[in-house]
Formats: sequence, C-alpha cells, structure tokens
Amino acid sequence: MAERIMAHLVAGYPDAEGSLAAALGLAEGGAAYLEVQFPFSDPTADGPLIQEACDAALKGGFRTADGFALVRRIRAAVRAPVFVMSYANPVFVRGVQAFLEEAKEAGAAGLIVPDLPVDSDEGLFARGRALGLEIVPVAPLNIRPARLRLLASPGPGYLYAALRRGITGEPTAIGEENLAFLRLLAGLGPRVLAGFGVRAREQVLALAPHAHAVVVGSAFVQAVRGAAAAGPGSVRQAARAAIAELAGPAGG
Repeated sequence: MAERIMAHLVAGYPDAEGSLAAALGLAEGGAAYLEVQFPFSDPTADGPLIQEACDAALKGGFRTADGFALVRRIRAAVRAPVFVMSYANPVFVRGVQAFLEEAKEAGAAGLIVPDLPVDSDEGLFARGRALGLEIVPVAPLNIRPARLRLLASPGPGYLYAALRRGITGEPTAIGEENLAFLRLLAGLGPRVLAGFGVRAREQVLALAPHAHAVVVGSAFVQAVRGAAAAGPGSVRQAARAAIAELAGPAGG
C-alpha cells in the first residue's frame, strides 16, 4: 500500500509551465496533498535546493498573483488538496485578509506560514477559519510544552511537525526522539504532517505509522531541476517517478 505523502513544489520553478508540470506529475505519482511554496527572497527554513529554486523563480519574474494562478490551474486538473506555503512577509504585504481570500478563490485547502507565531498572527487563524481555510501551525522538535499547548489552542485541523532543528534539505535521521515527538503531537488531535529532511523511502516507511502524511520537498525539487532543461514533459515524468519511488506501490 502506498504511503500518504504531501509533495512540496516551488511555484514558478523552473518556470510557470514547469511548475504546473511538476504538480501534475506529483499528483499522478500518488501525492495525497500538494504544498505549493510561493518564493520569497529571505527564507528562514529552506535548504539550499529550495532556496536556489525560489531564487530562480524570483529572477524569472514570479509574483504572488502568479502563485495563485498556478493554484487555480492545479485545482482544475487534480483532486489532491493544495496547501499554499508562504513566509509571513508576502502575506502581510498583500494584506492578511486579501491573501486568504485569494487563496480561497484559487481553490487552496489551506495555508502554511512557518515563520508566523500563533500568538502574533495578525488574525490569520481566525480569518482563515472564517473562510473555511485550514491554517497549519508549525511545531519545531524542541518546542516547549507551553508553546505547544498554545499552538494547538485554535483547534487546527492539521499540525506540521518539523522533525529536526535547522533548515530543510539534509536527510533527517529517524529515531526515537522525533518519533516520540510525533506521538505527542498525534495526542493533541490534529492530523500531523511530518517533514524536514525526508528524502528516502526508508524514512517514509519509518514515519508513516506516526503521521497523517509525510512531507517531502527537496527530493522533488531536485528531480524537477534535473529534468528542467528538457521541458515540461520531462519535468512531469521526473516528478511522477520521484514520488512513486518514495510512496511505494499503489496496490500494496
């Protein structure tokens, strides 16, 4: 049976058509969810591969409106729910209410803003809930119990577990520390999305029993980068093959 994966891609990378092709390939390969990152020039959690992809998209002229246009095109073509990932700055620049309304209109299921504390969110959680959008808080591995209770207090439907300290990209060792963390989060009620440094099938298999979905990003960005020069068709094929390898056989 295939494991449930949230597949991360960068809007506008390698270009507009290439990012759509990546999304289609990831969905065809078995993604349960798509996480579409809107590029930002000063990220706090991205590893080198994702930073490079975001830089390339920005240099190619990416704008926030392009991200929402991509979400619309994805939702018109695939059934998998789409979550928008953005750092706080673009959300604030657009205006929290306007950003959320555009995300809803584009067909997004929810929003992940990793650098926005739940107690200083400028109304993001309440406004998102009013619009029927899932606002997904991010819980770092070293979070204090009081902060974790605060994070869970809005009653989110999903909770993103950052499986290790630092930035994404490098492989994360799956051991008792992060598995115990996932068990703790699961006891709070939300569906847990487990990510940061997941690049191999063995990691997915280790995490899947303890999480609603396993989040994979850099591995897919790398697959897209390797196929980009050959055009959208090759990007789609590479993305489809990359997620199929990590998720496992659909039929068991």
